[in-house]
Amino acid sequence: MLVSATEMLKKAKAGHYAVGQFNINNLEWTKAILQTAQECNSPVILGVSEGAGKYMTGYKTVVGMVNGMLEEMNITVPVALHLDHGSYEGCLKCVEAGFSSIMFDGSHYPIEENVAKTKELVKICAEHGMSLEAEVGSIGGEEDGVVGAGECADPNECKMIADLGIDFLAAGIGNIHGKYPANWQGLSFETLDAIQQLTGEMPLVLHGGTGIPADMIKKAIDLGVSKINVNTECQLAFAAATREYVEAGKDQQGKGYDPRKLLAPGAEAIKATVKEKMELFGSVNKA
Repeated sequence: MLVSATEMLKKAKAGHYAVGQFNINNLEWTKAILQTAQECNSPVILGVSEGAGKYMTGYKTVVGMVNGMLEEMNITVPVALHLDHGSYEGCLKCVEAGFSSIMFDGSHYPIEENVAKTKELVKICAEHGMSLEAEVGSIGGEEDGVVGAGECADPNECKMIADLGIDFLAAGIGNIHGKYPANWQGLSFETLDAIQQLTGEMPLVLHGGTGIPADMIKKAIDLGVSKINVNTECQLAFAAATREYVEAGKDQQGKGYDPRKLLAPGAEAIKATVKEKMELFGSVNKA
């Protein structure tokens, strides 16, 4: 059964580790991530962007698939199904569809409007036993067509949003979605530290976990980051393994063209990536 992410992230914050949010795009992705979480005895958050939700034909399809898998695969570790970078309307749709957690990305609104809309969603989530993530200061890189430069959030604005009753907060600390450019300045631990001091117990979220060096990830966890989002890295691993399979001509041997065979190396590559991240984040055996 799906759970909200509140409990798992409070435990992570207290225990100085982080829970990974791995974005899903289809059945293979979902199955690979759930298998790995169960094998690693780790809590996990399945992230769904609005674009991926649309690709999978809608949020009800996603909820049906995930709930079915939890049952059929006998998944016993805590699993949250979370809308990633949701619009206000998208959040309402996911509440209705049966998600257990949502992220409202109001970072592009003036702070007053971000506050007003977040307040509404705090009430709605409380009624449904869901967890709510909010965002302050845009995360750089491209997220469903929106490009940001990796700016740092204002710690006082972070406190303002944190105090509205949300469950965890994503704050820009120089991180970006996608691949990091060669001239990237690195994470601003100064900003993270200032935010953490003002927001206290609140679990903080690091977006754009792909390509951040391991030592920076560990330092971010020490400074209160309890949720780390990974998406691009799984996509790159899947693509590389699939390319290798096709370039070796395996799709032309026997029934190698069968999608179950064609997609298997990619799924294994996702599992390996997720396992590596869970080990790095420290969530193994924390279920």
